[in-house]
Amino acid sequence: MSALSQRPEDPSVGVPMPHESAALHVTGAALYTDDLVHRTKDVLHAYPVQVMCAHARVSSLRTAPALAVPGVVRVLTAEDVPGINDAGVKHDEPLFPTEVMFYGHPVCWVLGETLEAARLGAAAVEVGIEPLPALITIADAIEAGSFQGAQPQIRCGDIDTGFAESVRIFSGELEFSGQEHFYLETHAALAMVDESGQVFVQSSTQHPSETQEIVAHVLGLRSHEVTVQCLRMGGGFGGKEMQPHGFAAIAALGATLTGRPVRLRLNRTQDLTISGKRHGFHAVWRAGFDADGRLRALDATLTADGGWSLDLSEPVLARALCHVDNLYWIPHARISGRIAKTHKTSNTAFRGFGGPQGMLVMEDLLGRCAPLLGLDPAELRRRNFYSAGQCTPYGQLVRTPERIETVWQQVHENADLTSRRREIEAFNAAHRHVKRGLAITGVKFGISFNLTAFNQGGALVLIYKDGSVLINHGGTEMGQGLHTKMLQVAATTLGVPLDTVRLAPTRTDKVPNTSATAASSGADLNGAAIKNACEQLRERLSQVAATRLGCGAADVRIVDGVARPLGVSGDGVAWDDLVRSAYRQRVQLSAAGFYRTEGLHWDAASMRGSPFKYFAYGAAASEVEVNGFTGAYRIRRVDIVHDVGDSLSPLIDIGQIEGGFVQGTGWLTLEDLRWDTGDGPGRGRLLTQAASTYKLPSFSEMPEEFNVELLADATEEGAVYGSKAVGEPPLMLAFSVREALRAAVAAFGPATVSIDLPSPATPEAVYWAIERSRRGIHADEVAMQEVSFADPVPVGVGPAGDGRGAARPDIARAGRRPMGEIPDGTGVLGHG
Repeated sequence: MSALSQRPEDPSVGVPMPHESAALHVTGAALYTDDLVHRTKDVLHAYPVQVMCAHARVSSLRTAPALAVPGVVRVLTAEDVPGINDAGVKHDEPLFPTEVMFYGHPVCWVLGETLEAARLGAAAVEVGIEPLPALITIADAIEAGSFQGAQPQIRCGDIDTGFAESVRIFSGELEFSGQEHFYLETHAALAMVDESGQVFVQSSTQHPSETQEIVAHVLGLRSHEVTVQCLRMGGGFGGKEMQPHGFAAIAALGATLTGRPVRLRLNRTQDLTISGKRHGFHAVWRAGFDADGRLRALDATLTADGGWSLDLSEPVLARALCHVDNLYWIPHARISGRIAKTHKTSNTAFRGFGGPQGMLVMEDLLGRCAPLLGLDPAELRRRNFYSAGQCTPYGQLVRTPERIETVWQQVHENADLTSRRREIEAFNAAHRHVKRGLAITGVKFGISFNLTAFNQGGALVLIYKDGSVLINHGGTEMGQGLHTKMLQVAATTLGVPLDTVRLAPTRTDKVPNTSATAASSGADLNGAAIKNACEQLRERLSQVAATRLGCGAADVRIVDGVARPLGVSGDGVAWDDLVRSAYRQRVQLSAAGFYRTEGLHWDAASMRGSPFKYFAYGAAASEVEVNGFTGAYRIRRVDIVHDVGDSLSPLIDIGQIEGGFVQGTGWLTLEDLRWDTGDGPGRGRLLTQAASTYKLPSFSEMPEEFNVELLADATEEGAVYGSKAVGEPPLMLAFSVREALRAAVAAFGPATVSIDLPSPATPEAVYWAIERSRRGIHADEVAMQEVSFADPVPVGVGPAGDGRGAARPDIARAGRRPMGEIPDGTGVLGHG
């Protein structure tokens, strides 16, 4: 076992313990960015001037009326920017735009003595616009040929050979929604400038170093003149990886120009209408199976809705393409992707970062094809699992694939699936208007950033003369428990009790050039960096202890705050005494730690390589009950077995699995983003801009029985203390709920009918799926047309009847296609 993975005697890691700030959270004592306003003197408040048009040219901007409003101090416009008027790293997001690109796009910001003064001032600003045509849906963009960024493609094997070897071939289409982050804390920043001109920004950001970079280039400063701190976030989920930068820059610009602290905090409606969401996708695919139901070939084109700018759409799309395979080996594949440019908020990172979207294509495909192949969906999935020696379509060897079967089998046993299936069949036979469904699905999720350069972490560990330890690292805390794990890692490596160690807020002047806390890599990168720093300190202290104990430094062990020679159980040197001795001997008691993930290589142009350090595996079985009159349903039971390696903090990991699963269930079954697609003045307006119209999972949507188990004996070689990432992978276990709904809907109709289920599968959508199931709509009852994929043709190209049926604009616009079997045995499946 590597030094990075090996655990010492009596480690603090692996001990179940509550979140380090749990008591502060529940008592309201935890401070967030906006709480600091009340501790800051003479703060100005920023308020946006939003233009309520989806696409328009700004013809005039009159700020004088705002300045006449009592309490208004200044209006920030493009003319005030001393550096670069751009809020993004791609330089395609003007901070003060001259062209409105989405409904509610801010064109300038008002600073006021009070928030109300700033609001009234913003309402007084006069903006002249010239409306322009707006593309709102993916179908609009496809028809107009509106795309942005790269159009990558993954290939393996020979697609023509794969289809020639296939006995059954099915084609289909799927469009699924994005998701609102709906973090409890909206975007917030507080900026001030000291007497030397140093800009200090408190920001609710997952990426302080990039926030620092953007603030610096907007202000025309160098990075060492800007410091960004993140105390903690009230949720992020990816929504605060890229999008906080512009808001921090506005606050910093205001503070620089006025000499006073500036606070910017979006209210909920502003946050919903200005910030980006999870990318919605459209997919067309063709899949070939052999006589045993094994996948032989897959040809798919995925189109992501990027919104008005690129943001993180390119890496999101790349990860989606890399996760279409999920748990399943595809010997012949061609998976293409592109990014639609629409006049909506710029879509961004969201927990899973494209992985859920890619996997949903495959899981939906298998769920729809199973009855047409005459196979139980669980059996179809199991037959296609990866096995030893097989590689992903992008060329990475799937290590430890036996864990796929292990977690799958453990869920079968824990959930008693065999007997419960019989019980459900009996229940469904006895109940005409209420049906139950049971499904099991799994996940294989790659851990590391797509961009190899981001796979590095830093830390600074300080030991004070009294023996107390302060750690700084580059990761941010958004409620996920990263800080808790880092405290456990530091205590374990130093060999001291947990209460010896304290953690400082994340700041760019302590640990520079950090990566975002994202890609589920926070504990891997920062934990390894902290371990590296602590190992340096422990080595120095071991030299000091060796002199006092009369042994070699290599024989010193520090356990529970006492240094002793190896194999000796008597009195040793206490930690506090050892640290004082080191200080007197002028031994350095601080260390900078660093870690870079080894073994990664990725060619973005060819989409080939090994971009992931390892894969996280999991499986979930869900049982639902559906009301045939309303489509309403409840989740009766969920059983999960998830692979987190050797857990750093089991209580934290179980909480992450539960939370990720519920958030994934929300995306797949409840959270329905709606936009005005009409031709009136409200075109492009987000219609679901409050909790009253955007349905989030709540206590009533929690499974009535929820069982989560961590995979045992699962040490991950080459990761910090043998652990694995946990943040994103569990979200995709929620596919089991969607597939259980499909099973319940199928129970309302004749056997072998392939159920077309929309995403999100809201009660309304489930009701209409039940109606189709009851009518027994089957493939041979509707006119079909095989989709030709001789070339990866974009949707929206080619008239009906030209052999490229899935690419017809009318189908793309309609958003629905019937499904079934055509005479030659090839099926065509539509989307909901």
